[in-house]
Amino acid sequence: MRPPGKPVLIRRAILLAAVLAGTSAVAWAGPKPDITELKAAPIAVHSSTIRTFTRFDDAKRQPLSSKLTFRGGLTLTSPSPNFGGWSGLVVSGDAKSLLAISDSGVWLTGTLTYDGTHLSGITHAELGPVLDRDGKPISRKRGRDAESIALASGTLDDGTAFVGFEQRHRIERYAVTRSGLSADRGSIPLPRRARHMRANQGFEAITVLKGGPYKGSLIAFSERLYDTSRNHTGWLWTGKGPVAVHLKSIGDYDITDLSSLDDGTLFVLERRFRWTEGLKMRLRRIAPGELRPGRTAIGETLMEADLNDQIDNMEGLSVTRLKSGEVLVSMISDDNFNHFLQRTLFLQFTVNDSR
Repeated sequence: MRPPGKPVLIRRAILLAAVLAGTSAVAWAGPKPDITELKAAPIAVHSSTIRTFTRFDDAKRQPLSSKLTFRGGLTLTSPSPNFGGWSGLVVSGDAKSLLAISDSGVWLTGTLTYDGTHLSGITHAELGPVLDRDGKPISRKRGRDAESIALASGTLDDGTAFVGFEQRHRIERYAVTRSGLSADRGSIPLPRRARHMRANQGFEAITVLKGGPYKGSLIAFSERLYDTSRNHTGWLWTGKGPVAVHLKSIGDYDITDLSSLDDGTLFVLERRFRWTEGLKMRLRRIAPGELRPGRTAIGETLMEADLNDQIDNMEGLSVTRLKSGEVLVSMISDDNFNHFLQRTLFLQFTVNDSR
């Protein structure tokens, strides 16, 4: 048998490194920075553009799903030791501003810049600590693990947001301004079943439904909490409190984030890791009203990707309908503060239908 050529060897080396990086296991995560003395301040964010979603030139490689168009992406770095671990994302309605949350207990705001319709960078970036109810950075490491964020009302300039945490499972409320997040303004009552979430598989995905039969309701899913039929279990906060909802588990993917469109359409970001196959991600779309108590939603798969594509540990998701009518999908990755093996990626796609 002929030995593999140099391009194949390079590809295998990159894939091996990415496989090692793709796991969320603590063994591969770098140490998280201490935020107890951190103050909100501007930071520099450097970016390199990603023009094509396919990472390798392979004639046998299946192209990106016809249901999405890749709008460009960025590989992000910063000299700030607190930059990384991005697990939740909100992008403004005009796609010009962002708010991200890190599992180290910090937030990031910034302005998105474009070259035409392609992402070109992030300017006016500012980073600060998530504050407790006394207005101080969260002191205990178990309490800082923020995994998801959702805009509850208003805008990123003047609004209210929910932040989901794991390890010490909870959902907290914050005011949002151009200066970031306020001090903690109180908790959301949780269902009893939430106590069964594992320490590192808490409120990975939350959003507020912007339309549909449950408009204005908070919805949250654990990364991996199954019912007796091995379907994903989450909760929908109605006027009577949280009630259970279920999403069919397909291929043992974990849920990493949710985002809602103005008509109540729900988008679900998922991740799968196996040592034998590496890292994969999937995006599903759930029609308005399909996800409701007493029914297991399935939805429609919009895309699947793996390490042959420009992905990493994709954990943050935000969807918005632009003035043009296009649906813009934005994603950010959690590099686990493992800057040697993993990347912070910011990706954007548009959905190729008017629904």
